[in-house]
Amino acid sequence: MNEEQRAVDAIRVLSMDAIQKANSGHPGMPMGMADIAFVIWSKFLNVDPADPTWRDRDRFVVSNGHGSMLLYSLLHLSGFAISMDDLEHFRQWGYVTAGHPEHNPQLGIEMTTGPLGQGFSTAVGMAMAEEHLRAVHGADLTDHRTFVLCGDGDLMEGVSAEAASLAGHLGLSRMVVFYDDNSITIDGSTDLAFTEDVPARFASYGWQTLTVDGHDRAAIEEATLIALADTERPTLISCKTHIGFGAPTKVDTSSVHGSPLGPDEIAAAKATMGWDLDPFVIPDSVYEVFMEAMSRGRVMHAGWTTRVEEARTADLDRVSAWEAVWEPSDVSLDAPQAEPGSKVATRKLSEAVIQQVAAQRRDIVGGSADLVPSNNTYIKGSHDFSRADRTGRNVRYGIREHAMGAAVNGLTLHGGARAFGATFLTFADYMRPAVRLAALMGTPSIFVWTHDSVFLGEDGPTHQPIEHLASLRIIPGLHVHRPADPAETAAAWQQSINRTDGPSAIILTRQGLPVPGNEPTMAKIERGGYVRVDGTDIVLVATGSEVPLASDAANLLAEQGISARVVSVPCVEVFNNQPDDYRAVVLGVNLPVFTIEAGSTAMWSAVARNGGLAIGIDHFGASAPADVLAVHYGFTPEAIAATVIETLSQS
Repeated sequence: MNEEQRAVDAIRVLSMDAIQKANSGHPGMPMGMADIAFVIWSKFLNVDPADPTWRDRDRFVVSNGHGSMLLYSLLHLSGFAISMDDLEHFRQWGYVTAGHPEHNPQLGIEMTTGPLGQGFSTAVGMAMAEEHLRAVHGADLTDHRTFVLCGDGDLMEGVSAEAASLAGHLGLSRMVVFYDDNSITIDGSTDLAFTEDVPARFASYGWQTLTVDGHDRAAIEEATLIALADTERPTLISCKTHIGFGAPTKVDTSSVHGSPLGPDEIAAAKATMGWDLDPFVIPDSVYEVFMEAMSRGRVMHAGWTTRVEEARTADLDRVSAWEAVWEPSDVSLDAPQAEPGSKVATRKLSEAVIQQVAAQRRDIVGGSADLVPSNNTYIKGSHDFSRADRTGRNVRYGIREHAMGAAVNGLTLHGGARAFGATFLTFADYMRPAVRLAALMGTPSIFVWTHDSVFLGEDGPTHQPIEHLASLRIIPGLHVHRPADPAETAAAWQQSINRTDGPSAIILTRQGLPVPGNEPTMAKIERGGYVRVDGTDIVLVATGSEVPLASDAANLLAEQGISARVVSVPCVEVFNNQPDDYRAVVLGVNLPVFTIEAGSTAMWSAVARNGGLAIGIDHFGASAPADVLAVHYGFTPEAIAATVIETLSQS
């Protein structure tokens, strides 16, 4: 047996053995895609195990992340910091070999995958980042590819359709996707639910499409060369494979997708391969094959290092600008100018702040889902990122919220760019899988959502968020900012853009809010919650558009002899992380606490206490002008004051 075949079989054997020992996992995909993966890693992929995060490495994403043992086997055999002990403890507590790959670039894992379609779609953002950085800073500094493995499940999910359409429109030719076309899903044959012509669909998106035998390594190599030669289109290589390839009785069956093969089947598969070694024993010759393959990446890495130094000598300013975008910056923003007493929507205030951010962070890339005039997120002085011009900092995502969320993650994960994407808050539901994944990975993506309440008005309940704020706040690690005025809007952006350990959401109004005469200091706002107006009898806690409402209600209550403290909480998560003594000072001790937010009271019921009440809207809205809705739903100063007085009298 030649050493190349032995190396491919090693991927299959490690996958079979690790899954069997864990008594849990998905052997079918690693066995079926081993030939494809070997060709990519041995012939094309430029990575360096000695420096896994070097900036110009190729990106390799396993979108069908249930086949994680394929990736772990490749990384181990290639010299990355995944040990044989890690493989032997696949899916076990305290080991890096989780059931689905979890973002860890130091190990060679570019992103967390598993939710099907997300890896494919996030990789589109990575490819966008590479194109942008290469155009802005030069091909001598940035010049790599994005390789993706995916399966039927990825391509059935709608998010990948949106992302593929965007990639084709943009002509992301440096992205190559290998589709594991094995005709099997968990339920059985793909014919049960999936009979479309996938290459034809991708061709209609503007992709180059190729079809090969997924076990013919020479054909895979030839197709990859064709893909890399196309400078106009991304490429989908449909690889006709057999799921569980090498398993004598379970190959091409749905049972091999997500269950261990069993000792007898593994023994028979190894006998067919001529593999007579004990579990988790790999010949030195196999490691040598992979080490030789990695030498290509090491050479590319060394050449890149030389180019960077040559560029530094020739044009220090260019290299300095390129290097600067790779490190977090301490952005300091000012509240946008607005006339006290006037009314300005926070989406308009955000537009002004974005220009400050763009001036200080040359790496910021923004975009909107066909709502630029409504979201007010366009970076002025720049232009569109397009097929014709990759230097633009504004992405036209079209009506593709699912793909936008994933692409924002990909742009940010890639490095060298910080990205935000914008749409209406009610459509955050379309983006939720990507937002959750950003939180899970600790990726500092920024999601901008405008039109944040029933006060959107006449568009009606389909576009009026009710439960969305509550549902976003329960995502671990996501910071949800809902500012009320110019200073809070600037603080929301400042905290979001300076954050490095997780994603942020900036929630903005459609309607104008009164600009206060004396705005709070940034230091106060950055604690997530603070006393806006002092009072001694009760506490009114509010966010966003309800902060001025609470202040007006407090004035009415004062006329009734009730001293109301107004507390603004622009970011609940940051406030909850403050020391107990600070929160006690803000919320008071044994004071009745009322909360006011034009949405679900689900989370506020635990905050309202000591005879207070959570005042919100726990039903869908209606199509009517905002001021009419305010009257009907009790969100006027008079109604709030009356509710407080009635509640206090009852308690």
